[in-house]
Amino acid sequence: MQEIVLKNLIKDYRSNEAYKSLRTNIEFSGADKKVIVFTSCTPNEGKSTVSLSLAASLAEGEKKVLFIEADLRKSVLLGRHKVVGDLKGLSHFLSGQAELKDVITKTQDPNLSVIFAGVVPPNPAELLGNKKFAGLINGARKSYDYVIIDAPPLGSVIDAAIIAKNCDASVLVISANTISYKFARFVKEQLEKSECPILGVVLNKVDMKQNKYYGKYYGKYYGEYYGDQKKKK
Repeated sequence: MQEIVLKNLIKDYRSNEAYKSLRTNIEFSGADKKVIVFTSCTPNEGKSTVSLSLAASLAEGEKKVLFIEADLRKSVLLGRHKVVGDLKGLSHFLSGQAELKDVITKTQDPNLSVIFAGVVPPNPAELLGNKKFAGLINGARKSYDYVIIDAPPLGSVIDAAIIAKNCDASVLVISANTISYKFARFVKEQLEKSECPILGVVLNKVDMKQNKYYGKYYGKYYGEYYGDQKKKK
């Protein structure tokens, strides 16, 4: 099994609290919601960051998590986290070029494992729709507390709907002030056709300048308060 260190996972106070809130909502969505796919309307809405950060947050909460980068058309995580080396990924496994044990990568958190996308194949939709992918998901459902899947934007390609057929639930990530209501509704309807329940929407890239004072105040206050409480114990 491969091993790497994921970088740039540390967030500021406000972001950490947001992901903890998202984690809590996921955990209270039901014990049967173990395999969750994240998609968006268009590229660059932040679904990869949101889904991986959620996976890391779940792992911090002592859950055994497998994160799958299933956007076979545009892998971003290797470059973003400065991963070097010849890593095998999902496309290698689905095309029969690698065994499952050879594409699961350990991270610095013992509770978090990752399957990267791998090389870009000529037939992404066909690979994601084959029995090997369904078998991977079914096996992971038994071995992990949560399986978080980063899928391609559904407003651009159909891959996410194919993936969703094997999932317990889905989440739509939408960039604030970027996507029209009409387009978001269209993508939501496409996702519903896969018969995968939609847990909700994450509104990403929100301009928090208007709430800057409160974010700083509460972050500083609670950080100092709980820090003092720990010192007293």
